Amino acid sequence: MNSKIKDESVDFLFKAILSLNTVDECYNFFEDLCTVPEIKAMSQRLLVAHMLSTKRVYSDIVAKTGASTATISRVNRSLNYGCDGYDLVFKRIDNDEKSK
Repeated sequence: MNSKIKDESVDFLFKAILSLNTVDECYNFFEDLCTVPEIKAMSQRLLVAHMLSTKRVYSDIVAKTGASTATISRVNRSLNYGCDGYDLVFKRIDNDEKSK
């Protein structure tokens, strides 16, 4: 866990996110909480991380997502040296899709 972000207000945010049950609830909450560009930026980084985790090359990622190579590099650094949050989410999404 990154102690730089750990505090009560971030705990409250994460508890709020964990209380959501459907994609529609997520849309409603995040549209209230964030600007459209913020949501788009987060979704772009998640897609970049997923593509990197499936061994896609930078040029393919740029073409599909429009992300800058700097963004791709930052996401790649998180994949390699971060807290493994991306990996956890991707495994859970994969398991959910397999169980359907």
